[in-house]
Amino acid sequence: MATVTENIVRHQLQERRQRLEAALQMAPREPQFGRLLKEVDEALARVEAGSYGLCEVCHDSIEQDRLMADPLVRFCLDHLTEKEQRDLEQDLQLAARIQRGLLPEKSLYALGWEIHYHYQPAGPVSGDYCDVVRPDGGAGDLYFLLGDVSGKGVSAAILMAHLHATFRSLVAADFSLGQLVERANRVFRESTLSPYFATLVVGRASASGELEICNAGHCPPLVLSNGNVTPVDPTGLPVGAFYSTSFSSRKLKLGKGDTLVLYTDGLTEARNADGTEYGSDRISRVLAGARQLTPEALTAACLADLAAHLGNAPKVDDLSLMVVRRAA
Repeated sequence: MATVTENIVRHQLQERRQRLEAALQMAPREPQFGRLLKEVDEALARVEAGSYGLCEVCHDSIEQDRLMADPLVRFCLDHLTEKEQRDLEQDLQLAARIQRGLLPEKSLYALGWEIHYHYQPAGPVSGDYCDVVRPDGGAGDLYFLLGDVSGKGVSAAILMAHLHATFRSLVAADFSLGQLVERANRVFRESTLSPYFATLVVGRASASGELEICNAGHCPPLVLSNGNVTPVDPTGLPVGAFYSTSFSSRKLKLGKGDTLVLYTDGLTEARNADGTEYGSDRISRVLAGARQLTPEALTAACLADLAAHLGNAPKVDDLSLMVVRRAA
């Protein structure tokens, strides 16, 4: 198997078997439970035989994200039946619709802050995490979050949805920003396989113009003030990397017209046909020359400069960009 350890898979399958046995006792005439129980037993047998995660036709490794999404799969994408391919396409379309439904409003004005974001999956679904939250019915501070889950495809999208639900449930509590991320880290670590983690920036904005930032191993956000661009360095490790991890935060005071720009590595690591990365220096130059723009216009300027850099080179990674501006 690739990176999913044998013990973790065995434990997950055994838990699934116990749940199915309980369901079968409650509904013994339900044929679906018996069929699923048989598939779980077969998967456990493959784990013991050392063949779990290998395609039963070509014996190559099955795609990791598909195993994460469904530990019972037995064939790689190249050897799915036509019906299985159609079912997979329909599942991806549904997953994409669900993921789009998790995104916040495209543009938002609250507490004297303007926020606009761009969210672009490389495929049907994305592992990038983007959210804006106002707890207490809109009476409290404004929270904004941008992150990137390790991995690709369906498994990363599932973990992104997990992060979304975790933070949405926690921001309503009266935690400091560091405590908020610490608790999210524990939940994510307890419910996620060990190779997976997420880098992210969590910010809290108040009506006074104060920003508090917790950067959990993510790309440094950039502060644009009076034509100067200053990075905000990480204040902690990625979420899910270790169970017992503390997170600190950094407070900033933004004046009217000052801007904070958050992005995922799909921006800075995008490569053109020559293999040259877009890079953080280039985005800093774009920001320095566009300090009077609205968040929406600034987002468009960044994307236009990225497109000029890429030329005809394809985008191979998810891309997210968020602009948070103190209204003038």
